[in-house]
Amino acid sequence: MEEFIKVMKALSDTNRVKLLKLLQQRVMCVCEIQAACGIAQPTVSKHLKVLEEAGLVGHEKHGQWAHYFLANGGQSSYAATLLGNLRHWLDNDPQVRDLTEKSKGLHRKDLCGCCE
Repeated sequence: MEEFIKVMKALSDTNRVKLLKLLQQRVMCVCEIQAACGIAQPTVSKHLKVLEEAGLVGHEKHGQWAHYFLANGGQSSYAATLLGNLRHWLDNDPQVRDLTEKSKGLHRKDLCGCCE
């Protein structure tokens, strides 16, 4: 039951749900997520840590930068099920639509130079 509660708690925050919807679009670094959501870098990092601990996201280090992506659900069947469903949920929500539109114009090389 603890694993289920961890996943559900991770999804109980609006910003974390927005992060997952962003990461459905593509792999992103913290600076891109920060720019899209308009929240502070430490806050983004805190949310990503909660999502990662719940098995919802993963990351790869590239030098000093980390690139985040949706997990494949291998760590948790609850995470896998919710990620699969989340792909079909909230796409018509105005906040999610605005956020995904805004993210299309953001490129990490312009924001933080992490890919130079």
